[in-house]
Amino acid sequence: MTSDAGGRGPAPVGVVGEDGWSWWPAPAKLNLFLRITGQRPDGYHELQTVFRLLDWGDRIGLRVRRDDQIVRHGPSVPGVEAQDDLVVRAAQRLQSHTNVEQGVDIVVEKIIPAGGGFGGGSSDAATVLLALDRLWGCGLGIDALAGLGLALGADVPVFVRGENAWAEGVGERLTPIELPPAWYVLVDPRVHVPTAALFQAPELTRDAAPATISDFVSGVPLGNAFEPVLRRREPTVDAALAALSRVGDARLTGSGSGCFAGFATQDAAQAALASLPAGLKAWLAPGAERSPLLGALATWDEHRLQAS
Repeated sequence: MTSDAGGRGPAPVGVVGEDGWSWWPAPAKLNLFLRITGQRPDGYHELQTVFRLLDWGDRIGLRVRRDDQIVRHGPSVPGVEAQDDLVVRAAQRLQSHTNVEQGVDIVVEKIIPAGGGFGGGSSDAATVLLALDRLWGCGLGIDALAGLGLALGADVPVFVRGENAWAEGVGERLTPIELPPAWYVLVDPRVHVPTAALFQAPELTRDAAPATISDFVSGVPLGNAFEPVLRRREPTVDAALAALSRVGDARLTGSGSGCFAGFATQDAAQAALASLPAGLKAWLAPGAERSPLLGALATWDEHRLQAS
Protein backbone atom coordinates (compact mmCIF):
# COMPACT_ATOMS: atom_id res chain seq x y z
CA MET A 1 0.00 0.00 0.00
CA THR A 2 1.41 3.38 -0.91
CA SER A 3 1.61 6.37 1.41
CA ASP A 4 -0.96 8.14 -0.80
CA ALA A 5 -3.47 5.56 0.37
CA GLY A 6 -2.31 5.83 3.94
CA GLY A 7 0.22 2.99 4.01
CA ARG A 8 2.32 2.31 7.07
CA GLY A 9 5.33 4.62 6.95
CA PRO A 10 8.74 3.82 8.43
CA ALA A 11 8.73 6.71 10.91
CA PRO A 12 8.05 5.96 14.60
CA VAL A 13 5.00 7.47 16.26
CA GLY A 14 5.17 11.23 16.67
CA VAL A 15 7.69 11.68 13.84
CA VAL A 16 6.91 12.90 10.33
CA GLY A 17 8.37 10.45 7.82
CA GLU A 18 9.94 11.22 4.48
CA ASP A 19 6.57 10.51 2.85
CA GLY A 20 4.95 13.26 4.94
CA TRP A 21 2.90 10.88 7.07
CA SER A 22 3.04 10.79 10.86
CA TRP A 23 1.49 8.08 13.00
CA TRP A 24 -0.24 8.50 16.35
CA PRO A 25 -1.71 6.03 18.86
CA ALA A 26 -5.40 6.17 19.79
CA PRO A 27 -5.73 3.95 22.87
CA ALA A 28 -8.87 2.14 23.99
CA LYS A 29 -10.44 2.57 27.42
CA LEU A 30 -12.44 0.59 29.93
CA ASN A 31 -15.09 1.82 32.33
CA LEU A 32 -14.23 0.04 35.57
CA PHE A 33 -17.77 0.84 36.73
CA LEU A 34 -20.59 3.10 35.49
CA ARG A 35 -23.43 4.55 37.56
CA ILE A 36 -26.25 6.87 36.55
CA THR A 37 -27.09 9.18 39.45
CA GLY A 38 -29.72 11.41 37.89
CA GLN A 39 -30.98 13.24 34.83
CA ARG A 40 -30.34 16.91 34.07
CA PRO A 41 -32.93 19.42 32.83
CA ASP A 42 -31.31 19.29 29.36
CA GLY A 43 -32.04 15.56 29.13
CA TYR A 44 -28.46 14.37 29.63
CA HIS A 45 -27.74 11.93 32.43
CA GLU A 46 -25.40 12.45 35.37
CA LEU A 47 -22.82 9.68 35.42
CA GLN A 48 -20.02 8.40 37.58
CA THR A 49 -17.27 6.16 36.24
CA VAL A 50 -13.57 5.40 36.30
CA PHE A 51 -11.83 5.50 32.94
CA ARG A 52 -8.94 3.05 32.57
CA LEU A 53 -6.75 3.68 29.53
CA LEU A 54 -5.20 0.73 27.73
CA ASP A 55 -1.84 0.36 26.03
CA TRP A 56 -3.64 -0.98 22.97
CA GLY A 57 -5.85 0.56 20.33
CA ASP A 58 -6.12 2.21 16.93
CA ARG A 59 -3.45 4.10 15.02
CA ILE A 60 -4.03 7.35 13.16
CA GLY A 61 -2.04 8.45 10.13
CA LEU A 62 -1.94 12.16 9.34
CA ARG A 63 -0.34 14.08 6.47
CA VAL A 64 -0.60 17.86 6.32
CA ARG A 65 -1.94 19.23 3.04
CA ARG A 66 -1.10 22.58 1.44
CA ASP A 67 -4.75 23.25 0.67
CA ASP A 68 -7.53 23.39 3.25
CA GLN A 69 -9.12 20.03 2.40
CA ILE A 70 -9.72 17.37 5.04
CA VAL A 71 -9.59 14.02 3.26
CA ARG A 72 -10.28 10.66 4.88
CA HIS A 73 -8.66 7.74 3.06
CA GLY A 74 -10.92 4.75 3.54
CA PRO A 75 -13.60 4.42 6.22
CA SER A 76 -12.49 4.08 9.84
CA VAL A 77 -15.76 2.23 10.49
CA PRO A 78 -17.57 0.45 7.62
CA GLY A 79 -20.71 2.29 6.62
CA VAL A 80 -19.80 5.60 8.29
CA GLU A 81 -19.65 8.39 5.72
CA ALA A 82 -16.76 10.86 5.90
CA GLN A 83 -18.92 13.78 7.01
CA ASP A 84 -20.18 11.73 9.98
CA ASP A 85 -16.79 10.31 10.97
CA LEU A 86 -15.49 11.68 14.28
CA VAL A 87 -11.93 11.98 12.95
CA VAL A 88 -13.13 14.23 10.12
CA ARG A 89 -15.38 16.22 12.43
CA ALA A 90 -12.50 16.68 14.91
CA ALA A 91 -10.22 18.03 12.19
CA GLN A 92 -12.96 20.33 10.89
CA ARG A 93 -13.71 21.64 14.37
CA LEU A 94 -10.05 22.45 15.06
CA GLN A 95 -9.64 24.01 11.63
CA SER A 96 -12.71 26.20 12.08
CA HIS A 97 -11.81 27.20 15.65
CA THR A 98 -8.28 28.29 14.74
CA ASN A 99 -8.89 29.54 11.19
CA VAL A 100 -5.94 27.45 10.03
CA GLU A 101 -5.55 27.39 6.25
CA GLN A 102 -3.95 23.95 6.03
CA GLY A 103 -5.72 20.65 5.45
CA VAL A 104 -4.91 17.04 6.25
CA ASP A 105 -5.09 13.51 4.88
CA ILE A 106 -6.34 11.04 7.51
CA VAL A 107 -6.09 7.27 7.76
CA VAL A 108 -7.40 5.20 10.64
CA GLU A 109 -5.85 1.78 11.22
CA LYS A 110 -8.86 0.34 13.05
CA ILE A 111 -8.22 -2.20 15.78
CA ILE A 112 -10.80 -1.27 18.44
CA PRO A 113 -14.20 -2.89 17.73
CA ALA A 114 -16.87 -0.33 16.90
CA GLY A 115 -19.84 -0.08 19.24
CA GLY A 116 -18.26 -2.15 22.00
CA GLY A 117 -17.83 0.55 24.63
CA PHE A 118 -14.04 0.59 24.25
CA GLY A 119 -14.01 4.26 23.19
CA GLY A 120 -12.55 3.86 19.72
CA GLY A 121 -14.31 6.74 17.97
CA SER A 122 -13.74 9.14 20.86
CA SER A 123 -10.08 8.18 21.13
CA ASP A 124 -9.56 8.59 17.39
CA ALA A 125 -11.09 12.08 17.58
CA ALA A 126 -8.91 13.04 20.54
CA THR A 127 -5.78 11.86 18.75
CA VAL A 128 -6.66 13.93 15.69
CA LEU A 129 -7.21 17.03 17.86
CA LEU A 130 -3.94 16.66 19.77
CA ALA A 131 -1.77 15.66 16.82
CA LEU A 132 -3.15 18.31 14.46
CA ASP A 133 -2.71 20.94 17.16
CA ARG A 134 1.00 20.17 16.82
CA LEU A 135 1.16 19.58 13.07
CA TRP A 136 -0.82 22.71 12.19
CA GLY A 137 0.99 24.79 14.81
CA CYS A 138 -2.23 25.84 16.56
CA GLY A 139 -0.84 25.73 20.10
CA LEU A 140 -4.24 25.59 21.79
CA GLY A 141 -3.22 23.50 24.78
CA ILE A 142 -4.97 20.71 26.66
CA ASP A 143 -7.83 22.66 28.25
CA ALA A 144 -8.98 24.22 24.97
CA LEU A 145 -8.65 20.93 23.11
CA ALA A 146 -10.63 19.10 25.80
CA GLY A 147 -13.36 21.72 25.38
CA LEU A 148 -13.44 21.19 21.63
CA GLY A 149 -13.52 17.45 22.19
CA LEU A 150 -16.48 17.59 24.55
CA ALA A 151 -18.63 18.95 21.71
CA LEU A 152 -17.77 15.79 19.77
CA GLY A 153 -18.53 13.33 22.56
CA ALA A 154 -18.53 12.99 26.33
CA ASP A 155 -15.63 10.50 26.31
CA VAL A 156 -13.31 12.62 24.17
CA PRO A 157 -11.91 14.81 27.01
CA VAL A 158 -10.44 11.88 28.94
CA PHE A 159 -8.50 10.82 25.86
CA VAL A 160 -7.34 14.40 25.31
CA ARG A 161 -6.04 14.63 28.87
CA GLY A 162 -4.49 11.17 28.67
CA GLU A 163 -4.80 10.11 32.30
CA ASN A 164 -6.80 7.45 34.10
CA ALA A 165 -9.58 9.34 35.80
CA TRP A 166 -12.60 9.39 38.05
CA ALA A 167 -15.33 11.03 35.97
CA GLU A 168 -18.62 12.74 36.79
CA GLY A 169 -21.17 14.90 34.99
CA VAL A 170 -21.67 13.51 31.50
CA GLY A 171 -18.13 12.19 31.82
CA GLU A 172 -16.33 15.51 31.38
CA ARG A 173 -15.53 16.35 35.04
CA LEU A 174 -12.31 14.44 35.47
CA THR A 175 -10.13 13.78 38.51
CA PRO A 176 -6.86 11.94 37.76
CA ILE A 177 -6.61 8.69 39.66
CA GLU A 178 -3.72 6.25 40.12
CA LEU A 179 -4.55 2.67 39.24
CA PRO A 180 -2.42 -0.42 39.89
CA PRO A 181 -0.82 -2.29 36.98
CA ALA A 182 -3.25 -4.75 35.41
CA TRP A 183 -3.82 -6.93 32.39
CA TYR A 184 -7.27 -7.40 30.93
CA VAL A 185 -9.04 -10.12 29.03
CA LEU A 186 -11.34 -8.32 26.59
CA VAL A 187 -14.31 -9.91 24.84
CA ASP A 188 -16.29 -8.52 21.91
CA PRO A 189 -19.73 -10.21 21.68
CA ARG A 190 -20.09 -8.58 18.23
CA VAL A 191 -23.45 -6.94 18.84
CA HIS A 192 -24.17 -3.23 18.79
CA VAL A 193 -27.08 -1.70 20.64
CA PRO A 194 -27.35 2.10 20.15
CA THR A 195 -26.60 4.00 23.35
CA ALA A 196 -29.73 6.13 22.93
CA ALA A 197 -31.91 3.01 23.00
CA LEU A 198 -30.27 1.83 26.22
CA PHE A 199 -30.75 5.19 27.92
CA GLN A 200 -34.45 4.97 27.04
CA ALA A 201 -34.84 1.46 28.49
CA PRO A 202 -37.54 1.57 31.20
CA GLU A 203 -35.63 -0.90 33.38
CA LEU A 204 -32.44 1.21 33.44
CA THR A 205 -31.49 2.47 36.92
CA ARG A 206 -31.15 6.23 36.61
CA ASP A 207 -31.11 7.25 40.27
CA ALA A 208 -28.26 5.31 41.88
CA ALA A 209 -26.80 6.76 45.05
CA PRO A 210 -23.63 8.73 44.27
CA ALA A 211 -20.43 6.85 44.99
CA THR A 212 -17.11 8.27 46.16
CA ILE A 213 -13.53 7.71 45.11
CA SER A 214 -12.92 6.07 48.48
CA ASP A 215 -15.78 3.63 47.72
CA PHE A 216 -14.04 2.67 44.51
CA VAL A 217 -10.58 2.39 46.06
CA SER A 218 -11.86 0.24 48.93
CA GLY A 219 -13.44 -2.20 46.48
CA VAL A 220 -17.12 -1.49 47.03
CA PRO A 221 -18.98 -3.18 44.12
CA LEU A 222 -20.30 -0.32 42.00
CA GLY A 223 -21.43 -2.16 38.87
CA ASN A 224 -22.48 -0.92 35.45
CA ALA A 225 -26.02 0.39 35.06
CA PHE A 226 -26.26 -0.95 31.50
CA GLU A 227 -25.18 -4.51 32.30
CA PRO A 228 -28.54 -5.93 33.47
CA VAL A 229 -30.30 -4.22 30.56
CA LEU A 230 -27.94 -5.65 27.97
CA ARG A 231 -27.90 -9.10 29.57
CA ARG A 232 -31.67 -9.34 29.26
CA ARG A 233 -31.79 -7.97 25.73
CA GLU A 234 -28.73 -9.60 24.18
CA PRO A 235 -28.10 -13.32 24.84
CA THR A 236 -24.58 -13.11 23.38
CA VAL A 237 -23.62 -10.43 25.93
CA ASP A 238 -25.08 -12.54 28.74
CA ALA A 239 -23.12 -15.58 27.49
CA ALA A 240 -19.88 -13.61 27.21
CA LEU A 241 -20.20 -12.23 30.74
CA ALA A 242 -21.09 -15.69 32.07
CA ALA A 243 -17.99 -17.19 30.42
CA LEU A 244 -15.76 -14.42 31.77
CA SER A 245 -17.22 -14.77 35.27
CA ARG A 246 -15.87 -18.32 35.41
CA VAL A 247 -12.29 -17.01 35.11
CA GLY A 248 -12.46 -13.58 36.76
CA ASP A 249 -14.49 -10.55 37.78
CA ALA A 250 -16.54 -10.04 34.62
CA ARG A 251 -17.74 -6.53 33.81
CA LEU A 252 -19.30 -4.54 30.97
CA THR A 253 -17.49 -1.46 29.65
CA GLY A 254 -19.38 1.73 28.84
CA SER A 255 -22.81 1.29 27.30
CA GLY A 256 -21.46 -1.02 24.64
CA SER A 257 -21.42 -4.79 24.49
CA GLY A 258 -17.71 -5.16 25.25
CA CYS A 259 -16.82 -7.16 28.35
CA PHE A 260 -13.63 -7.56 30.36
CA ALA A 261 -12.00 -9.07 33.42
CA GLY A 262 -8.88 -7.69 35.07
CA PHE A 263 -5.84 -9.56 36.39
CA ALA A 264 -2.73 -8.53 38.29
CA THR A 265 -0.27 -10.19 35.89
CA GLN A 266 0.02 -11.04 32.22
CA ASP A 267 0.45 -14.72 33.06
CA ALA A 268 -2.81 -14.79 35.01
CA ALA A 269 -4.62 -13.02 32.19
CA GLN A 270 -3.15 -15.39 29.62
CA ALA A 271 -4.29 -18.40 31.64
CA ALA A 272 -7.80 -16.95 31.89
CA LEU A 273 -7.88 -16.26 28.15
CA ALA A 274 -6.86 -19.85 27.42
CA SER A 275 -9.74 -21.11 29.58
CA LEU A 276 -12.46 -19.29 27.65
CA PRO A 277 -14.72 -21.24 25.30
CA ALA A 278 -13.72 -21.49 21.67
CA GLY A 279 -15.58 -19.08 19.43
CA LEU A 280 -15.42 -16.04 21.71
CA LYS A 281 -13.63 -13.07 20.18
CA ALA A 282 -11.25 -12.44 23.07
CA TRP A 283 -7.76 -11.00 23.50
CA LEU A 284 -5.39 -9.43 26.04
CA ALA A 285 -4.52 -5.79 26.64
CA PRO A 286 -2.42 -4.14 29.36
CA GLY A 287 -3.63 -1.18 31.37
CA ALA A 288 -1.67 2.03 30.87
CA GLU A 289 -0.42 4.44 33.53
CA ARG A 290 -0.98 7.23 31.01
CA SER A 291 -2.01 7.44 27.38
CA PRO A 292 0.64 6.26 24.90
CA LEU A 293 -0.39 9.29 22.85
CA LEU A 294 1.34 11.53 25.41
CA GLY A 295 4.61 9.75 24.64
CA ALA A 296 4.13 10.34 20.92
CA LEU A 297 3.46 14.04 21.55
CA ALA A 298 6.61 14.25 23.68
CA THR A 299 8.59 12.69 20.82
CA TRP A 300 7.17 15.31 18.44
CA ASP A 301 8.08 18.13 20.83
CA GLU A 302 11.62 16.76 21.22
CA HIS A 303 12.19 16.54 17.47
CA ARG A 304 10.85 20.07 16.99
CA LEU A 305 13.18 21.37 19.68
CA GLN A 306 16.18 19.64 18.11
CA ALA A 307 15.30 21.08 14.70
CA SER A 308 14.98 24.64 15.97
